[in-house]
Amino acid sequence: MPETTALTPRWTPVHGAPYRPVPYRPERMSAEESRSRAAELRGRMNERRTVRRFSPDPVPEQVVRDAIACAATAPSGAHQQPWTFVLVKDPEVRRRIREAAENEERISYDGRLGEEWLTALRPLGTDAVKAHMTDAPALVVVFQQRYWLGEDGTRRKHYYVDESVGIAVGMLLSALHLSGLAALVHTPSPMRFLGEVLGRPENEKAFAVIPVGYPADDCEVPDLVRKSLDQVLVEV
Repeated sequence: MPETTALTPRWTPVHGAPYRPVPYRPERMSAEESRSRAAELRGRMNERRTVRRFSPDPVPEQVVRDAIACAATAPSGAHQQPWTFVLVKDPEVRRRIREAAENEERISYDGRLGEEWLTALRPLGTDAVKAHMTDAPALVVVFQQRYWLGEDGTRRKHYYVDESVGIAVGMLLSALHLSGLAALVHTPSPMRFLGEVLGRPENEKAFAVIPVGYPADDCEVPDLVRKSLDQVLVEV
């Protein structure tokens, strides 16, 4: 896909604009091809794993940008697209993020999480050390825009922000995986430090930190089993 150019339409606020429909006539895929693609996608996505041991090897930056562009096609409440993706490559900034995250995580693992939550985490082998923040060559920090903020200070409420940004993050993970990269969704709590480190505006609230890279040569993942289709699907 080409980079954005001066000829590419750019989003501008359309709050209160009249409904202006345009034709949508995608070519219908044959049932055979649809089944084939669905089966292939199911198989590839079943290979996706959350990775906590990353190689420091650089990744193709355009691949990450394209994955973010895919995420930005997610549906959103009133098409308000309430997300910002901050791609962090600078080692010093990643170090600062890791240091702040580990400070919060130590407090959490030392009692803030509660025993029930710690028990749920035990099969994953997690702890307060977040080496993935600096081992991975890039971080994507996702912010949710709680409201639209104009240059003149005008504010307009955004709707279904959590749902919209959650869908976008899911699409980002899928795009990264299908492009050959590994990722992890990290949600240190609280996350206010992310906005401070990255200098984000007042209308943005951190949603997740996603390290992106290749698995390390000695990468290991928990021996987990996903629910089968009959355990998650109800047909009526």
